[in-house]
Amino acid sequence: METRFLLPNKFKLIGWILLVPSSVLGLFVIFDEFKPSFLELRVFTISSGGFAPWEISKAFSFEKENLTATIIGIIFLAGALMVTLAREKNEDEFISKMRLESLLWATILNYLTLLFCFIFFYEFGFFYVMILNMFTILILFIIRFNYMLYKSSKSLRHEK
Repeated sequence: METRFLLPNKFKLIGWILLVPSSVLGLFVIFDEFKPSFLELRVFTISSGGFAPWEISKAFSFEKENLTATIIGIIFLAGALMVTLAREKNEDEFISKMRLESLLWATILNYLTLLFCFIFFYEFGFFYVMILNMFTILILFIIRFNYMLYKSSKSLRHEK
């Protein structure tokens, strides 16, 4: 079965090269308020100010913002998507099935986690949960799919 939407295998390495450092830097941004001053620039923004529509102070304007989280988030997403969507060297129906099952598993676990967070997190705690939730399906898929690949290659080696 030919899958049209997968990237060539060489993108997997590029993805890991982007994903690992951006993950580490992302943790610094989240937990250490890492924001280098040289990344504070005037950028075009569609909406700036509060979260609710009535709190928005400026719309369609140029504002001074620190782009650290934006840049790291873009690099993380690019890397995670490359790792997720890159073909395996020997992409066959078994791997396609593992890919689909891993995606389903990641989606179910992601939404069960989100359901838990809806019940137990409020206000800014929930806001941070939603920010992290943008990345969790990709993270869970990468973990599950690579674990299943490792497990299947281990069982193949054991059979020989």
